[in-house]
Amino acid sequence: MDWAGLALWLSTGLVLGFAATWLARRYALRRQLIDQPGARRSHQEATPRGGGIAIVLVLLVALVALAAQSPARIRELALAGAGLLLVAGIGWIDDHRPLSATLRLCVHVLAAGLLCTALWLAGGSPFDLTVAFVAAVVLTNVWNFMDGINGIAASQAVLVATVYALFAGDGPVLWLGLALAAGTAGFLPFNFPRARIFMGDVGSGALGYALASLLAVSSLHADPGTRILLLFPLLPFLLDATLTLLSRMLCGERWWEPHTRHAYQAWARRSGHARVAGAYALATVLVCAVMFALRSSPWSFIMFSYAAFLSSGGVAWMLLRDRSMDRRSDPFGKGRP
Repeated sequence: MDWAGLALWLSTGLVLGFAATWLARRYALRRQLIDQPGARRSHQEATPRGGGIAIVLVLLVALVALAAQSPARIRELALAGAGLLLVAGIGWIDDHRPLSATLRLCVHVLAAGLLCTALWLAGGSPFDLTVAFVAAVVLTNVWNFMDGINGIAASQAVLVATVYALFAGDGPVLWLGLALAAGTAGFLPFNFPRARIFMGDVGSGALGYALASLLAVSSLHADPGTRILLLFPLLPFLLDATLTLLSRMLCGERWWEPHTRHAYQAWARRSGHARVAGAYALATVLVCAVMFALRSSPWSFIMFSYAAFLSSGGVAWMLLRDRSMDRRSDPFGKGRP
């Protein structure tokens, strides 16, 4: 491995991410792109948004650099980059002027289709394309749902992207994963422990789409055990987002609207943003350590381990939820007598 090139790649992404976030903050303050505190938000101070555009910039630069080094992959990289631009673009517009959830979802579906086309050109099977489509739509929205307290979405993206890069060991997943991790790490000091800017929809959606792309490429032609292992780093976010969404749907709520009903938000109200973001990061490190430990295990044992994490995570989600919720308004809540 070219360690000098790796160091240059990481340092460039880190510096570019930091500088672009600083510029994005100045832009947001000048344009008055400010998130105000409210009942459906977890922050207590007016804070500018849109800092995630810096991460998008780092990823686009990385895609161009990879295309220059590997002309044979230029079509696939261009399609993935176009999908990223669509997701980031609709998020950027939404950060300036709120758009309907239906319109945003339609754009996400189109972007997922572009990713599928890229994988088809790379020789992906129908199953590979299905995995890519579902991952792109789901993770784009999951990262948006889970971007509700300081540092949590960015720190999780750094960890997941780094793990995917190390798991791949070489190729585009390595370099794009490290670029994503470096660019997000450059943004993180502006968002944690005190938020001087939020990433906004432009950043949260782009992070989810980029991570889905890494997952899809890593899963290409993989065996069942590897496909399951690649889901491990996503477990903390997927569990919280899925169970909260299911709970809200069963309650008949407008589940697509902003809210503060996630387990991490309920916990943050009691313990603060930094402790919760740190705990979620530790949980991700734990499942990723198990992921690498199980790399040579039979797929049946990997599936058993995944199911065990799902079960324990579901219990943790129930315990972390706000205990003041009435059982009648929350079918998963414990309620109070």
